[in-house]
Amino acid sequence: MSNNKAPGTMGSIKIWLLGAVFGVVGALVVVLASGFMVETTNTDEFCASCHVMEPFRASWQASVHGGQNPQGFQAQCVDCHLPHGNFVEYLVTKAITGTSDVFHNLTIDGANFDWAANAEANRLEFTFDSACRSCHAELLPKGMKRGGFLAHRDYLNGFTKKMCAECHQHVGHKDMMEFVSAHYEK
Repeated sequence: MSNNKAPGTMGSIKIWLLGAVFGVVGALVVVLASGFMVETTNTDEFCASCHVMEPFRASWQASVHGGQNPQGFQAQCVDCHLPHGNFVEYLVTKAITGTSDVFHNLTIDGANFDWAANAEANRLEFTFDSACRSCHAELLPKGMKRGGFLAHRDYLNGFTKKMCAECHQHVGHKDMMEFVSAHYEK
């Protein structure tokens, strides 16, 4: 009697099925863990776990964006420091920024780093207009001062290329440099 099955076919099918099961289970774990990790790493507690970020968390907590407002609203670090709109851009920027932050946390001497110069030179790179606009949709509210009205009108009409953080330099961190100085004087 002859067996019509080629030698090793049954073993190949078992290996393929086992690989498929592990692949599906692995993909589910990665997808679920990724969603969990995105949410976990979106909190101010996570961001401030890097020691160099502690004074920035404290200055944020003292600001309007940190909950010092009539509504008690509290933005998270990612609400201002990651782009909004395109989820892929958000995740890519989050990964690049997070990797950079970990590297800098390990290599920067916070007490001797020039935080003021860094904020001045780089704030437009780590504060996004799309982030500001995700909460601040109404840029021409009643009662706005004339200068602010004219600047926002020009921004909305595309007459200026200025970004939000160019005019609103330290809005998310009240007395930022004072908090940094006090933190590192300890």
